[in-house]
Amino acid sequence: MSREQRVFLITGTVLLVSEIWKQYCLTFVLNGGTYQWWYFPFQLCSVPMYLCLPLAFIKGGKIRDSLLAFLSDYTLLSGVIVFLDTTGMHYGYMPLTIHSFLWHFLLIALGMYAGTRKRDRGMRSFIGATAVYLVCCILAEAFNLSFDRFDIINMFYINPHYYMGQIGFRELLRFLPNRAVIGLYILATVFGASLFHLFWFRSVHQR
Repeated sequence: MSREQRVFLITGTVLLVSEIWKQYCLTFVLNGGTYQWWYFPFQLCSVPMYLCLPLAFIKGGKIRDSLLAFLSDYTLLSGVIVFLDTTGMHYGYMPLTIHSFLWHFLLIALGMYAGTRKRDRGMRSFIGATAVYLVCCILAEAFNLSFDRFDIINMFYINPHYYMGQIGFRELLRFLPNRAVIGLYILATVFGASLFHLFWFRSVHQR
């Protein structure tokens, strides 16, 4: 196993174990043993947990390039943008708040590490990364529509049954219907990730 593969294996394991601990604390420390679907681990910032472990066993090819591009573009975006509004990172249990901040710092480090790995940096890898993102959006919406009858659930913040609450986009609800704002939010995420992809592309060609 290469050094790169070991990095992804260790990172994926750390993310997975810490997420299990988080879910335990949310359920039994803060909510008296009742599971809170709002915290189901399938937000954009949760996806790297599911990708790092497979990356540890993929040595090359288009799938590896697409996953690395996702981490260096979409994951880095999610790690950085959350610090524009950190209200959702605070919990009534201080260790969980610390965990939330450390998690997002780790996402930034992971995205930067993935960005430095040798891979295809052209449009093909970005299209692959965007396909991963859109598939995750579809899965998130399936979770939303399947489970929100049991409790509040808003994976990827695109549940049409809840008004968009993301900073910058919630103000658009004064002018546009909620579903249109959700669509703009998805497009803006793709655009933001494309800027990171352009940065990595230019950084390689300027070496």
